[in-house]
Amino acid sequence: MHPLWSDVQQHLPRVWRTVRAYERDPVAQEDLVQEVLLAVWQGLPRLRDPARLPAYMLRIAHNLGASHVRHAVRAPAPGHLDQAAMESIADAAADSGDAASQWLLDALRLLPLPQRQVLLLQLEGFDYKEIAEMLGISTDNVGVRAHRARKALQEIHDGHQ
Repeated sequence: MHPLWSDVQQHLPRVWRTVRAYERDPVAQEDLVQEVLLAVWQGLPRLRDPARLPAYMLRIAHNLGASHVRHAVRAPAPGHLDQAAMESIADAAADSGDAASQWLLDALRLLPLPQRQVLLLQLEGFDYKEIAEMLGISTDNVGVRAHRARKALQEIHDGHQ
């Protein structure tokens, strides 16, 4: 067993949070987490800086989550904020024990993939520079995507008031 594997287990809750933002179905979530863990396991020997393990794991989770969304036939068009979708978010939030968290997860799933990725990484505590490195984009682009994502979330929220 690789010496960093216990550290991988420690960061697993962050991977789960990331995966839940890309997929609603619990079975598919488990599959995605398994794919992430497999990719992490295969890549551990190449990881040069053990301090970068959390960022490495989340980058894999975001990349696999994004790939999953791009290839999912059943996924709604990214950014399509129609009334039915917004009502389903409101219904899910009303039925949830932690309504705010559930609302946010459901609303994030409606965002276009580039905006969703940036916002999720921000929620995990990464700064613009780290996000830019993880996604291979400029820090200015991170700022633009984050602004658009927050604006879209505000529109979703205002549609339910």
